Amino acid sequence: MASMTPTEGYGRRENFDVIAADKVEGTSVYNMSGEKIGTIHNVMIDKLSGRVVYATLAFGGVLGIGQKYHALPWDVLTFNAEMGGYQVDIDRNKLENGPAATEEELTGNFQNNDWGRKVYDYYGSSWRA
Repeated sequence: MASMTPTEGYGRRENFDVIAADKVEGTSVYNMSGEKIGTIHNVMIDKLSGRVVYATLAFGGVLGIGQKYHALPWDVLTFNAEMGGYQVDIDRNKLENGPAATEEELTGNFQNNDWGRKVYDYYGSSWRA
């Protein structure tokens, strides 16, 4: 097996269809008009299937104060290579009123199937866990 040089995959350019979770975290999220609406705070992975179930979007607040974390089904995010981030076709009002949690609530809410189903139902996605 050939070893990977620093400029392949994890170097300056991504050359693969996969990405490490820590590289997704902090990636910008834009609406369809190209306006930045937040960043990926975390990705939640199903332990048994290994698939990404949803992402938490850091959204709102000022300088991190009052910021909420909105769960988005992974299938509503589309990677836009030109923008270097993800795009969502979700109205800002719908996003603001969607399932959200504070920093303190993240662990409890975002780690159970009931929460996941609520998120998928809200955005009209099909729950597959």
